[in-house]
Amino acid sequence: MKLVIIFGPPAVGKMTVGYELSQRTGLKLFHNHMTIDPLLNIFEWGQPAFHRLVAEFRRRIFEEVARSELPGLIFTYVWALDHESDKADIDSICDIFRARGAEIYFVELQAGLDARLERNQSDFRLAQKPSKRDIERSRGNILGWEGKYKMNTDAESDFFYPANYLKLENTDLSAAEAARRIIQEFGFEVQGEG
Repeated sequence: MKLVIIFGPPAVGKMTVGYELSQRTGLKLFHNHMTIDPLLNIFEWGQPAFHRLVAEFRRRIFEEVARSELPGLIFTYVWALDHESDKADIDSICDIFRARGAEIYFVELQAGLDARLERNQSDFRLAQKPSKRDIERSRGNILGWEGKYKMNTDAESDFFYPANYLKLENTDLSAAEAARRIIQEFGFEVQGEG
């Protein structure tokens, strides 16, 4: 069992890279909007019930995957590295998987703001994340979060967990190439290649 956490700022390519990695490895992709978007149909972002339910749904999914026969899970997350509560969330997810003997991997994606604003409008992103279809609002969130949160490390040595960690600058890197590098770095088995 493997848990791969792909993190970085909004529109950096987490879901797209996660999708490519999933296609090659057979690990299931669980991008963060799989719990966010359904709940936005009922509760506003920021309401206590919204955050409570997102956390509960994710926890239950993580528990079921960790005790399943699946080869593993890829989870994407916008991680405010300077917020202890975000680190606590990641730690609790990892604890669920570690309790079952899973290997944990961290992939940090970093890309320039212009590239992220362009990716914010990609067909794949808009198809998978209904809440991002209001392009101007989504763009405003990206720009608003830019100086508010620390979403990338300053250097690879700046990350909490240096083991099984890879930082990729993917401004000019395709999702397929990013997935290839992740597979190579961690020695993941590729489907159909024994």
